[in-house]
Amino acid sequence: MKTTRPLRTTAVPALLTVAALVALTACGTSEADSSAPGSKATVTVRIPDPGNSGVLALGKKDGSLDKALAKAGATVRWTGSAGPFAPAAQAMNAGQLDIATGSITSGITSLAQRPGFKFFTAVDPDATGEGILVREGSGIRSVADLVGKKVAVNQGGTGEYLLLKALTKAGIPADEVTRVYLRPDQTAAVFNAGKVDAWAVWATYAVAEIGSGKAHFLADGAAIGSDNYSLNAVRTEFAEQHPKVVAALYQYLHEASAKEKQNPAAYLNVFTDVGPTAVTGKAKEVQTAITAKGGTVDPIGPEDIERFKAVAAFYAQQKVTKGQVDVASHLLDVGKLT
Repeated sequence: MKTTRPLRTTAVPALLTVAALVALTACGTSEADSSAPGSKATVTVRIPDPGNSGVLALGKKDGSLDKALAKAGATVRWTGSAGPFAPAAQAMNAGQLDIATGSITSGITSLAQRPGFKFFTAVDPDATGEGILVREGSGIRSVADLVGKKVAVNQGGTGEYLLLKALTKAGIPADEVTRVYLRPDQTAAVFNAGKVDAWAVWATYAVAEIGSGKAHFLADGAAIGSDNYSLNAVRTEFAEQHPKVVAALYQYLHEASAKEKQNPAAYLNVFTDVGPTAVTGKAKEVQTAITAKGGTVDPIGPEDIERFKAVAAFYAQQKVTKGQVDVASHLLDVGKLT
């Protein structure tokens, strides 16, 4: 695992997002406002609503993101809600969304379609916040114990990747474990009812389960050898028309992600500390520990691209995709977004 890149001290042209490890779904229907060169008209950036935690949430509450974007002649329109990357990718393809966050794994399956977006930044794979969950007392003590069992995964995304990667590392044929395809937001009830034996998942959903004391990781990202980066996507046309806005967003979130890593608790329960969106008790401890060990938002480097290619090759080998997706042709060089 490569080390986290140091915080840059000079402005780096590029873009976004961070520890809200979520990609976001349903979107607004109108096009982002655009202006002719030299015009002072405000550019509207459509970003999925950040919810109650993370850099975007705090930036929304304290107005710091608005101030950063105003310098680039832009403003945010919050739209949609948390969810898988695939719907967000479809919204960008349809010109209904400008920014979204997702994993390289879900990104590859979305790129296998006809993408109208590109990736331009990345957060290093989450060594401690993703993995294969099992219930306490399940008797499952190793990946080998999953043979003959049912494991919940999100199809073509992080969950399926983590399971297949773990099985491959353990030398277990994929068909010896039953994959149960479920949306992650619908899986907790199924998992806790014992209808599946394990759940391959990431921090957004794993934290509550681990925090409850009723589940633990059989194998986390580090043990699995995961290359599951979190990526930031921008609608291609938006990046072409408004590179300075993209640069302002990137710079803000690059610096803010480093601050979040240093003080994770300040980025939790931004709007409320009660209710279903609040992270409390042991779950709060789990989340802060994961964030403190996580990466920051950085440009995509040559070493990252090689690992992206490895994931694409793995997906093709495992027949998750029909062939190997050319990830490199869908990346932006953030140093040229000026």
